[in-house]
Amino acid sequence: MPDIVDTVSDEREDRVGVGPWQGPWPDDVRLDPDLLRDGDRRNVVDAYRYWRHDAIVADLDTRRHDFHVAIENWEHDFNIGSVVRTANAMGASAFHIVGRRRWNRRGAMVTDRYQHEHHHPTPGDLASWAGVNGIRLIGIDNLPGSRPLETYDLPRRAMLVFGQEGPGLSEAMRAQCEATLHIEQFGSTRSINAGAAAAIAMHAWVRRHVFEQPIP
Repeated sequence: MPDIVDTVSDEREDRVGVGPWQGPWPDDVRLDPDLLRDGDRRNVVDAYRYWRHDAIVADLDTRRHDFHVAIENWEHDFNIGSVVRTANAMGASAFHIVGRRRWNRRGAMVTDRYQHEHHHPTPGDLASWAGVNGIRLIGIDNLPGSRPLETYDLPRRAMLVFGQEGPGLSEAMRAQCEATLHIEQFGSTRSINAGAAAAIAMHAWVRRHVFEQPIP
């Protein structure tokens, strides 16, 4: 039985991406000769197949959105990689790590390589950077006194700030945010996974400012 499972896994892996380039060699400076020769199995959309890494980043830079994402990292939270992966998918301008510089990148599935990363030792440092760049800090956490994300008009130039799984936003970070928002829940659980909450919050920004859905 284990051999069968391994075989299926290998076959699925073989279907990811594309193989070596077929046909006349393309004349496009954005393309990577090694990827053209060997195939491209990276976690990128089809439009970026065979592109050089720096060419992908440069193209993304022409159309990133105006929101940023910040994650507190005091205890090496394993959810950070998932948050960064979603930030890439939602077109975040950049992601910011507050606290410890090192973080577990496995959950990011290499998407962090295509994002701009900033590090800030403390919440105050993050707030200073945001202030200089005209970005408003919005905390996302289920806390007493927080306001519903669903009815809050997120600013276009926003920094969505997320705490760690369990502790949530630190008191020092909450003090730097102009508002703290929670996601309405309708079941029995007290909270949802930090990675899931981040995805919901980022998509709320996208609905408001990319698809221009008005706040009810």
